[in-house]
Amino acid sequence: MSVTLTKSKPGALEEVPLIKGNQTFRSITEKISEITERKTALTWVLLFSLAASVALLFFAQIGYLFWEGIGIWGLQNPVGWGWAIVNFVFWVGIGHAGTLISAVLFLFRQKWRTSINRFAEAMTIFAVIVALVFPGIHVGRVWVAYFMFPLPNQMQMWPNFRSPLLWDIFAVGTYFTVSLMFWYTGLIPDLATLRDRAKTRLRKITMGILALGWRGGNKQWKHYEMAYLLLAGLSTPLVLSVHSVVSTDFATSIIPGWHTTIFPPYFVAGAIFSGFAMVLTLAIIARKAYGLENIITIQHFEKMNKIIMVTGMMVGYAYGMEFFIAWYSGNEYEKFAFINRAFGPYAWAYWIMITCNVLIPQLYWSKKMRTSVPVMFTISIFVNIGMWFERFVITVTSLANDYLPSSWDYYSPTIFDIGLLIGSFGLFFSLFLLFIRFLPMISMAEVKGVLPQADPHHYEGEAHHG
Repeated sequence: MSVTLTKSKPGALEEVPLIKGNQTFRSITEKISEITERKTALTWVLLFSLAASVALLFFAQIGYLFWEGIGIWGLQNPVGWGWAIVNFVFWVGIGHAGTLISAVLFLFRQKWRTSINRFAEAMTIFAVIVALVFPGIHVGRVWVAYFMFPLPNQMQMWPNFRSPLLWDIFAVGTYFTVSLMFWYTGLIPDLATLRDRAKTRLRKITMGILALGWRGGNKQWKHYEMAYLLLAGLSTPLVLSVHSVVSTDFATSIIPGWHTTIFPPYFVAGAIFSGFAMVLTLAIIARKAYGLENIITIQHFEKMNKIIMVTGMMVGYAYGMEFFIAWYSGNEYEKFAFINRAFGPYAWAYWIMITCNVLIPQLYWSKKMRTSVPVMFTISIFVNIGMWFERFVITVTSLANDYLPSSWDYYSPTIFDIGLLIGSFGLFFSLFLLFIRFLPMISMAEVKGVLPQADPHHYEGEAHHG
């Protein structure tokens, strides 16, 4: 039985169950399955219509971008990387928490992951889909975008394996594939439950195909658990490697402010930080909308908030180390790059980043703040704002003021830069809303596994007390 022990009075320990409301296997199945089986709510239709409209705007802008070229963005010399790369790194970061919650916490046998891992994994997949759009549209000449893939061709023109864009395709493509397999494998027992409960022939056939003939036999569970464990093992190093590769896009250059070895661990900590914040944002809304307070409890949120606080402090430490190393190196260009970040023309962006990522999460030292839903929802929004600004500060401030003052320029986004950022959220929320409408957003099989009834000695204990 998964419990937390808390002191109610001196010398006494009381058990706090992870899942509240005296749930049974049946009540869990009913509660979660019913969300996908009920008639589509008007609120969902309105939200999906809004998100899909913004997503269509996103694709319309990409079409116009292909027609006109990347000159419609605010790019100029020396800022050749703009919001597209900022958005790419931001969305890849969002995609980190899902695999971390699922794979890493699964390997460490952390039972609190069971209520939140399903939609965290789904969030990962949708965030990576959105992220992968940006390197493709940033190449300028989209008709040669296939150079990002290691495809042999009859002209003997091979992709440049030293190109950061190619590294991104390898790293993020691998991460997406493994995450998708991991998510789908975990879905199979729940899809079989939906198949067996299906009222219409179409739903029964669809769920039957997706459930891959699952019957819940002993041998099937054995193979399922082995596959799940192997995919968790594959996913865990990917959590570290993917954002390390993305950070290396910057770190392998000689631009002051980028050329630093702290980037890989610093980017990974930042990605987990922003990813957990997005999971929290979505979990709070879904929990309230579907009445899941007994399954996703304050205990789950508090544990996530502790991880946000720890990774936030790691990010804050990295910010301090960057300044220290710039000073300690004795390199005038490095020193200028960091002083310029904090006190130059982009100081406003730098201090938004520091406030949102370093100062605001310090509120989580207070248990009252860590367990207050309005406070954690607000902080989760601020963290993601701060992490977007972190990517902006790294990308733009390092490029705008390079080695030659004669070529310095102030980067300003155009309406198309802003439109693509907003549109990317439209695509992400469209996919997420489709997921929570048609698939179980919480893993029924895994939540049942942490109920007291799942303990083989549970009924013996009850008989003993009786």
